[in-house]
Amino acid sequence: MSAGAALQAAVVSSLADAGLAGVFDGPPARAAYPYAAIDAGAESDWSHKTGSGREVALAVTVWDDQPVRLRSMADAVEQRIAAIEVSGEWQLVSLRFVRRRVIRDVAGPWAAAIDFRARLLAS
Repeated sequence: MSAGAALQAAVVSSLADAGLAGVFDGPPARAAYPYAAIDAGAESDWSHKTGSGREVALAVTVWDDQPVRLRSMADAVEQRIAAIEVSGEWQLVSLRFVRRRVIRDVAGPWAAAIDFRARLLAS
């Protein structure tokens, strides 16, 4: 399993009971609000002399049609992600919050985009 896939699985697991209608590995075709879409596909080398490592860009987008609820859901999601643990082939060395922004699609719902940078080493 890649480092990004291991990180994504840990995030999905941590958000399973966060009050979201669903947690998806990508944008769903249809889903009830609020829901989260996760992308941990951008990986770069973070190896060292004797071991293999990856730096993973983690993007979590929380979608909702109510801006007040969206902000509280985004807070809860951010706190849960900050406390994740990755198990298996990869060890989470650091997880750093990068940015959060709230945007609205003109014809649709509100979105809170939360970005993290994770560094993992192969176990």
